[in-house]
Amino acid sequence: MIIIMKPNASAQAIERVTDIVKSKGLQVHLSKGDEVTIVGVVGDKSKLRGTNLEISEGVDKIVQVTESYKLVNKKFHPEDSVIPVKNTSIGPGTFTVMAGPCAIESHDQLMECAEAVKKAGATLLRGGAFKPRTSPYSFQGLEEEGLRYMEEAGRTTGLATICEVTSLRALSMAAKYVDMLQIGARNMQNFELLKEVGRSGLPVMLKRGLAATVDEWLNAAEYIISEGNPNIVLCERGIRTYETATRNTLDISAVPVIRAKSHLPVIVDPSHATGVRAYVEPLAKAAAAAGADGLMIEVHPCPSCALSDGPQSLTFEQFDQLMENLKPYAQLAGRKLG
Repeated sequence: MIIIMKPNASAQAIERVTDIVKSKGLQVHLSKGDEVTIVGVVGDKSKLRGTNLEISEGVDKIVQVTESYKLVNKKFHPEDSVIPVKNTSIGPGTFTVMAGPCAIESHDQLMECAEAVKKAGATLLRGGAFKPRTSPYSFQGLEEEGLRYMEEAGRTTGLATICEVTSLRALSMAAKYVDMLQIGARNMQNFELLKEVGRSGLPVMLKRGLAATVDEWLNAAEYIISEGNPNIVLCERGIRTYETATRNTLDISAVPVIRAKSHLPVIVDPSHATGVRAYVEPLAKAAAAAGADGLMIEVHPCPSCALSDGPQSLTFEQFDQLMENLKPYAQLAGRKLG
């Protein structure tokens, strides 16, 4: 439930309300807007019977929240969140672009990618050190060696860095080297991993599962935020359908749905959604038009030689052109591209 305070409610009135809630053993989450303060209540609401909160000084009304996710719910936090990552941020006013190779293959490959995507205007460098592949015989990533390259690339270029973590062991390694953690589609409901990234203190990007509903996705985010980490970015990367023309089916409707249901930023990964290089730009433009907060794009110096996801990776020249072509879309959305 949420307790909506009156616009003129005093700090003392708000404190009295929160004290009553806490005295019953429930959690309190304050959201202070320009006009009103909202007191979010998490826990067994039956414990508040007899407290007469609805007639307490400064209380405007009480609204029941029926969704199982609370802290990521827009009813709890009406203002859109801005997620800081190193020297940049993701959220309202910006159209953030994360770019880089699917997999970190070598020191030179990653450094070359980092310089190229920064020059084109990206503000985050992506790169996989741990690769959860369909086949156990496929390239699985350089692990800590790749993370060291990632740290060097971020330090050299000034880009923020993001890497997927696939296990508690991977998390313990990655947290020492990168600025943001990624939970991939296959781990969206790995609840122990979600809890641990919630305790890590680092910003987290949570990809939608292969066949997850929006509410399941938001409940996964609730695991992270309930551990004290509000710095979460959601990523729509396509879902599994009967269609075979593309690798997955990009659910572009998820962008406005998330924006209606949650205060968390949502970005789109058109590379994994399509699996086809030629479709990346049209869907990147569609994401911007739909209201997404940014993109995650795979870029490689030689896609035909890539050890992972070459067919969907852009060349440096193609990425340069994409960034140029996105400028009017970002401007129309009232956002700064970067």
